[in-house]
Amino acid sequence: MEQYKVKEAFFTLQGEGAHSGRPAVFCRFTGCNLWSGREEDRHKAICQFCDTDFWGTDGQNGGRYTIEELADLVASLWPGGGQPYVVCTGGEPLLQLDEPLIEAFHARNFEVAVETNGTKPAPAGLDWICVSPKAGTDIVLTKGDELKLVHPQPGAEPERYVDLDFTHFYLQPMDSPQQEKNTEACLQYCMKHPQWSLSLQTHKMLNID
Repeated sequence: MEQYKVKEAFFTLQGEGAHSGRPAVFCRFTGCNLWSGREEDRHKAICQFCDTDFWGTDGQNGGRYTIEELADLVASLWPGGGQPYVVCTGGEPLLQLDEPLIEAFHARNFEVAVETNGTKPAPAGLDWICVSPKAGTDIVLTKGDELKLVHPQPGAEPERYVDLDFTHFYLQPMDSPQQEKNTEACLQYCMKHPQWSLSLQTHKMLNID
């Protein structure tokens, strides 16, 4: 029986992008194709600025789950009311997320979103696709709802992505010691190129997961 490896699953508010502020269950899958997740490997990672712990299954509600077990877990984390919403993230969730699991979430009345680096094709049935491109990668997922680019990234300039088929385009300041400078760069770019909107990591400002 197939099992999904999950780092953590928890209820919070979406902190970034088009759904910023929306209540959601986050289901963080273990593993990524751009970095092992181990600090000792960061120097050779394709994406070296990742700020997320997706190594192992030792987080809140982490573990190995069958389809029904994982769908039941996500459903149990929704407090009731409103439109249930699950954000599948990682790491790289499209290494594991598949159509049967999406269908299991739908069967529990969840809208299903994915946050992906765009290097893997998406399974059918997703309600929201957010692609966050990384420099040095080939994007195969060129159509979706939201393109959210961490900026600045040498080799991943915004103009590389403007012709892709997305409804929303966001620039998000890279979280680094140059945070203030990066935020100003994003702000100025969005003002000059209004196809792009500014995304801030409000969950960090609010000190929530």
